[in-house]
Amino acid sequence: MGIVIFVSRASIDISLGQLRRYTPAVVEPADFDRFWRATLTAAAASPVLVDVRPEPTDLRLLDVWDVTFAGFAGEPVRAWYTRPAGVATPLPAVVEYPGYGRGRGLPGERLTWPVAGYAHLLVDNRGQAGLYSRGDTPDPHDAPGGPSPATRGILSPDDYHYRRLITDAVRAIDAVRVLPGVDPARVAAVGNSQGGGLALAAAGLVDGLAALLVTAPFLCDIQRAIEVTEASPYGEIARYLAVHREAEEPVRRTLSYVDGVSFARRATAPAHFGIGLRDEVCPPSTGFAAYNQYAAASGSAAPLREMHTYPFNGHEGGEAVHVRRQLRWLDAVMRSAGTAAG
Repeated sequence: MGIVIFVSRASIDISLGQLRRYTPAVVEPADFDRFWRATLTAAAASPVLVDVRPEPTDLRLLDVWDVTFAGFAGEPVRAWYTRPAGVATPLPAVVEYPGYGRGRGLPGERLTWPVAGYAHLLVDNRGQAGLYSRGDTPDPHDAPGGPSPATRGILSPDDYHYRRLITDAVRAIDAVRVLPGVDPARVAAVGNSQGGGLALAAAGLVDGLAALLVTAPFLCDIQRAIEVTEASPYGEIARYLAVHREAEEPVRRTLSYVDGVSFARRATAPAHFGIGLRDEVCPPSTGFAAYNQYAAASGSAAPLREMHTYPFNGHEGGEAVHVRRQLRWLDAVMRSAGTAAG
């Protein structure tokens, strides 16, 4: 009787050994830092908190507030602020960014972080809700490009949808730091897929972030991603270029301003990554490109960072197993931050 050996491909992309060494030279525009400094300075001209009001819910163990903060161009962005009921002391906070096509939904849809004892700000995605979940934040901008969020305003970095969404992500951290019951020195940015890309961008643009947790990050090594996968959202960009063949140069230029690898290089917070090696939505190499170059341009000592891979999983990654790892890791990081602050 012969011996049958099952061999895992391990990755739909390149081998795990290659992934661990993958450090592409992602092209950055010469004015990358100036572009984002000007964008965020303009946004900061508006007071960050617009409205904070208690939200009646049936969640008896949690307190919930409906928050509106000023995002890109001072425009209102909605969020849910949730924390354990009856806790008076300032808590470490988690700012969470939903994935592509999702909004903040209803109170109670995402309870992991407040149930674990954190103050939790769940940020709406402007102009994206309705595909997978509800949202309440419009994107009142119109510019040449395609119909989907990934292609909206894509011919110019000034007009691109992700310029606004990344600015909102940064302003969400500004907002949570001034909300009641938050320890502003212990704020983490968290996200999966598009949310992971936004969290990475925030980590590269915000000073003093305590931690970063990303899984299956979108918007990383984008120039490669649009060439190696047909899955949306990257496939939406490829399909736009299949019709608008003359637009490749301006589109690639626009994408260079929002690449998560560039933000990762500037980040300094302790970081926790997770990637499914069979992910066809956000190819593994693109997430490793950000992880392998994390903090490379920050001028600081290399921060604590971890990568967890799931060889037999796709875009769903490690799901509950990974969340458990996130919770244990973040607890240790926040305890350390609290001790250092004390």
